[in-house]
This record gives sequence, C-alpha cells and structure tokens, in this order.
Amino acid sequence: MATHLKLMIDWNQIELLLLDMDGTLLDLHFDNHFWLEHVPMRYAEAYGLSRQDARAQLFARYQRMEGTLQWYCIDHWSEELGLDIALLKAEVEQLISVHPYVVDFLRAMGEQGRRRVLVTNAHQKSLALKLKRTRLGGYLDGVVCAHDLGLPKEVPLFWEKLQQVEPFNPQRTLFVDDSPSVLASAREYGIRWLLRVLKPDTRSPAREAGGFPAIHDFSELLPSGRG
Repeated sequence: MATHLKLMIDWNQIELLLLDMDGTLLDLHFDNHFWLEHVPMRYAEAYGLSRQDARAQLFARYQRMEGTLQWYCIDHWSEELGLDIALLKAEVEQLISVHPYVVDFLRAMGEQGRRRVLVTNAHQKSLALKLKRTRLGGYLDGVVCAHDLGLPKEVPLFWEKLQQVEPFNPQRTLFVDDSPSVLASAREYGIRWLLRVLKPDTRSPAREAGGFPAIHDFSELLPSGRG
C-alpha cells in the first residue's frame, strides 16, 4: 500500500499541506473515551442516573448535532448538559497523544519547504489544550479553527472562507483527514490531493477507505530512508 500511495502522490506538485487534528495528527482515542465514557460518567453522577440511561440520553443529543459546528463546540455542550466540558477534558488530558510518525512527517515536510497548516473543527478551548499538551505547534506553519470561520469543514463554503485567511491553490494542496464527509466536501471544492487516515483511533479497528486514497499511519508518507 505504501509504495502504491507514493506513486499516486506527486510530491513535486504539492506546496501546501492541510492537516486535520483529531483522528489525523492526534489519536482519536482521547475524544472517543471522553464523549463515550467520561462525559456519560460525569453526567450520570450530576443527575443521579445510571450510566446506561446517561449514555442513551447523551447519544441521542450527540446524534442530533453531528456534522454541525455546535457538535464541536465546548461552550454549546457545557450549556446543553450543565457540565464544565473544558474542565472535564482537563481531567483526562493525559490520554491526548500524537499519532505515530506524525512528528517525523511534519519535520520532513518542513525541511522540504512545504507549508504545514492545521485545519480543525475543534473548538478553540480544545485546540489550545491539545496544542499545549502535544507541543505540535512547533511543527506547524499555521493553525485555522473552523469556529473562527463560522462553518465546519463538512460544508463546501468552508473552503472558500479558508481561502480568505490562508490563500491556497487547490491543485497544489494535499489535505489529510479521517472523515469521509469532510474529504467529500474538500473534493467538491476542488482540492486535488486527498488522503484518508484509516485508523483514527489506535485502539479501534481500521476503517474502510470509502473511495479515497488512504493510509494507516504517517510512516507511509515519509521520504525513503525514514521511519
């Protein structure tokens, strides 16, 4: 697979890397544990519910908001659930971790002169916590938060707004994400080079490629002789 992907990507054509955060650069295990285990536990404690009932109530609320900017908004969920979501994230921040080979990849791309920009739907408070915890900022040339643009990446208009703060040539841009709906949005906008991460959560099975070129981890994108 790795050789096939290297043949598919013409690195001479790529000057900008747009990189998702959760599930792409960072292990999605933190987010999955937080929303599926930690929040239900704290919600059950706060409202005198069983863990099972808390999960049922929360998952129904999650489903209604999925794909919207509010789904990613810490302030929205704090108000909606009556919990301090930022504080709850800090309780389990030790689970935040960088995916294997990400730092090697970012360093190599920087050495080759490509611009590396984080493009995330994560709320500003979550973004700040994760960048502080991982120290990835030193390997990035820019960070764009969807909340600052007012639209999630799932909406094709997002990419037009991105152009206003981070001008880019879609034909010379590689975008890496773990979400097929986000990748479809980028494809609709006209971004030429797309890659899906198949193992966003290192403790869960790999996903299907879903019609996109894909990698399991960033070792597959390292220049020869690295990783």
